Amino acid sequence: MTTSGEQVDLTAEPRRTMGLTGSEVAERVERGQTNELAERTSRSFGEIFRANVLTRFNAILGALFVLVMTTGSFADGVFGIVLVVNSGIGIVQEYLAKRKLDRLALLNAPQTRVVRDGELRVIRTGQVVLDDLIELRTGDQVPADGTLRSSTGLELDESNLTGEADPVHHLPGDEIRSGTMVVAGMGRFHASAVGADAYVNRIAAEARRFTRTHSEIQSSINRLLTYITWVIIVSLPLQIWSQWRAVGAQGWQAVVIRSAAGLVGLVPEGLVLLTSIAFLLSAVQLARRQVLVQQLPAVEGLARVDVVCLDKTGTLTVGEIVFEDVEALGDASTAELRQALGALADDPDPNGTLAAVAAAVTPPTGWVRSGTIPFTSERKWSAGCFGERGTWLLGAPEVLLPDGSPGRERTAELAATGRRVVALARSNAPLTEPALPSDLRPAGLVLLTEQVRDDAHETLAYFAEQDVAIKVVSGDNPQTVAAVARRVGLDAGEPVDARSLGEDPESLREVVRGTTVFGRVSPEQKRALVHALQADGHVVAMTGDGVNDALALKDADIGVAMGNGAQATKAVAELVLLDGRFAHLPTALHEGRRVIGNVERVANLFVAKNAMSLVAIVATALMATAFPFLPRHLTLVSSVTIGIPAFFLALGPNRRRYVPGFLGRILRFAVPAGAVAGLSVIVSYLVAGSRYGVPRDEFLDRCSLAARAVDTACRQPGTGATITLLVVFFWILAILSRPFRLWKGMLLGAMVLLAVLAFVVPAARELFTFSAPAALVRESLAVGLAGGVLVELVHQWVVRSRSRHPQTGSRREPRRGRVDR
Repeated sequence: MTTSGEQVDLTAEPRRTMGLTGSEVAERVERGQTNELAERTSRSFGEIFRANVLTRFNAILGALFVLVMTTGSFADGVFGIVLVVNSGIGIVQEYLAKRKLDRLALLNAPQTRVVRDGELRVIRTGQVVLDDLIELRTGDQVPADGTLRSSTGLELDESNLTGEADPVHHLPGDEIRSGTMVVAGMGRFHASAVGADAYVNRIAAEARRFTRTHSEIQSSINRLLTYITWVIIVSLPLQIWSQWRAVGAQGWQAVVIRSAAGLVGLVPEGLVLLTSIAFLLSAVQLARRQVLVQQLPAVEGLARVDVVCLDKTGTLTVGEIVFEDVEALGDASTAELRQALGALADDPDPNGTLAAVAAAVTPPTGWVRSGTIPFTSERKWSAGCFGERGTWLLGAPEVLLPDGSPGRERTAELAATGRRVVALARSNAPLTEPALPSDLRPAGLVLLTEQVRDDAHETLAYFAEQDVAIKVVSGDNPQTVAAVARRVGLDAGEPVDARSLGEDPESLREVVRGTTVFGRVSPEQKRALVHALQADGHVVAMTGDGVNDALALKDADIGVAMGNGAQATKAVAELVLLDGRFAHLPTALHEGRRVIGNVERVANLFVAKNAMSLVAIVATALMATAFPFLPRHLTLVSSVTIGIPAFFLALGPNRRRYVPGFLGRILRFAVPAGAVAGLSVIVSYLVAGSRYGVPRDEFLDRCSLAARAVDTACRQPGTGATITLLVVFFWILAILSRPFRLWKGMLLGAMVLLAVLAFVVPAARELFTFSAPAALVRESLAVGLAGGVLVELVHQWVVRSRSRHPQTGSRREPRRGRVDR
């Protein structure tokens, strides 16, 4: 057994070339020497329980519930039952969603090739154990630390460890570290440090560090909850003092009940619950559509995207290229070129081009490979040395063909038809370093075709309708990329060869504004283009499947990886299209819009209730009168106008386009609407108190806790205030339900019916202590309708103010990870 700091004798332990045995693996698993990490993709059940139960507002409501229970008025403690039900729903919903997402994450977990008992096997990366013999191939992420045993042109991207962007070539005996990415070649090494002991986990390297996607909804609601907490802190002594003055003569029980009623109205119970449920159920819904959400806020984030950067291969096209033909250049024969192609394709670790050639061209006999230079996206060519038959190179025509050669002109003609063209060149010099030989001679052009996805045209048309700009960013020939883009309906314009551009985002801002198609883009340039778009205030999504897309995916606001893509790419993405279909993105965008629009609706309801309670608390304190409601009254109003309808509204369809300013819009409407409701309640309460000839002092004396159950006159002011509040809040609910649909009308009608039943069913009427003579009902309805009209005027004012000051885009702050305003 070795440790990460020891040097390994490569001639020792020859049995290690066979890998560990089953018994050795079992021993290491028993000792905990595995690659499993304590870091989880979802919360444990205990964490879910604590997050839904142990909250500041649950603590406030729980304390009020206990106090109300000590008074013996159990009907006024119904809000405590609602509290338990809300928490229970949140726990069950999150746990079920957790199980679903964890199963999908397990199916999509990174995999590693290991040699055990002399056989090459593919296992989950977490199942790697200490001393495992691991095989690396292009696109893999190194899963553990260790010493390289063998290398065939192995190159690692170690930028997340060293800051150097250039790939590093590794030879047998070199130490390699976890978190780095294989960009070329293949090799085998023994794992000498796994799990928490691995270097990348010890230093939390950037490429593997968890960066939470910014959520405007979550940050806005957190800020809102902070405001409400301070309101409660200030209102608590005011409410207790005012109710002690108003009803203190009736005993401490009356003070507790009336004070609790006002404070319960200030607590937005259910808002965080409904927000979490909306995110979770959206993630589950997308999972059913083969979209794995690796961070829940990414659902919302995609709805804010206004630029999507696409890689051509695997996104616009199926991703599988097919060998079509080879054209000779100069004096080379087609037969010889086919033999050279067959020999190059006879590679244990072929890239996509060589794999397509291998499927169509049989390897020739008599060609013995003596050396290999693997393909990298930086070099854009690969080579194989075949002794006396010379060295053959396959790569980009712009790299292998000299300027002004006939092959360049022919390449442009073929690329304009949408074909993928690769140059074949030869040399007599054996290559030992990844540098082009001086005697390089063009030999031929290899023609390949790509199949355009049948749903690409429809998907891109949808994004165009939604004013989402498309940028095609590819490592292929610009003309080829432009031809494919035109085939799927994009206005490709004049494509740009990125080799003429730099890597400074500031220098790219101007060109990226007016260009749709970029070809020959390096991985660093892809990331720079993303940064340039972000610097212009755009919210950027980046899709890709290759390891060369990983850097750009990580720095984009939303990274979208294809399910059949490289492991390193999927590791840094927020969304993974499990079946590799780009057409799922509109569905994900719909889900994001639904979450944003619906959470905004229900947040308006909760904040309006908070504003109403605050106005009522201040008004009753100034007038030295009792709070208009008992806790049971607010439980009824909250249930039929907020709690139940909010649950359905939060989960209903909503395709409204994203507009920045989530919290501002809520406060602009909900605060004045809630204030109108609070003033309407006070007016109704005072009118009912004076209308039935009950002087204030006498009214308070007669409405003691013991007498309240039998004294009809004492019930009427609270009944009138409740009727008024129901009318105003049903009006608010109707405004927030627009545009109306049948299901919304049925929901609103059902809630009105429930409210009416509370007044007409004898048992319910007695439970809520309602007494509603016809005159009181008419007066309370009139005040409520007047309040509703004022709320409508508030709504129209908000709509007009938005039209005068439209917010058409987001503005960005300096970023750390993914952050935008």
